[in-house]
Amino acid sequence: MATDLGTSTKAPTPPATRAATPGWRDPRLWVGVLIVAVSVVAGGRLLSTADDTVPVWSVATDMGAGDEVQAEDLVATRVRFADTGDLAGYFTADDELPADLVLTRGVGAGELLPRAAVGAAGDSDTLQVPVAVDTEQVPASVRAGSVVDVYLVSSAAPADGPTQPRAGGGPALSAVTVVDAPPLEDGFGTTGKRQLVLAVDEHAASRFFRRLGSAESPVITVVRRG
Repeated sequence: MATDLGTSTKAPTPPATRAATPGWRDPRLWVGVLIVAVSVVAGGRLLSTADDTVPVWSVATDMGAGDEVQAEDLVATRVRFADTGDLAGYFTADDELPADLVLTRGVGAGELLPRAAVGAAGDSDTLQVPVAVDTEQVPASVRAGSVVDVYLVSSAAPADGPTQPRAGGGPALSAVTVVDAPPLEDGFGTTGKRQLVLAVDEHAASRFFRRLGSAESPVITVVRRG
């Protein structure tokens, strides 16, 4: 028996395989394209709704009926309206405001400026109402331009006791503007009263005088806002 030790037998080498580029008919390609498209659309919608606010004018400080609205009285505030139709009731920061715009009712600091709360100066039905107030019933800081509430307190003297104050139930005038507030020495110095001239809506003025006339020994108290 003879053995050939110099000859070796090698196993055949399998051919190398290469990754094939997927063709345009490969469903995996279309799934990937669909995922990218959905991501782009969703991202665009998210960005479009991230800031759907509108700059709207609001007032910087308390203002009362009869106040003329100036540019320095306003602050642009970004607001999102659930109903876009509500925007029509306010002034956007892009609107050009009339030069003679005045308030027909009081508007609080930070409140949006409603179109229904303003009118032209010539169309205003605001009256200038003078009131005489005891000096201890009005803050010394009240001056022209201040926004105040006016309360009426009736003092009745019962037969069996001293005078007792009785509240009149809420302000008789709310958020009205002081048009003029002369110092005490220029007003009723001899009587200890201070005169204030208030800008009051005609209807509110009528209600005020009715309450004033029906009150028993009325005491007027002025409270300054802000």
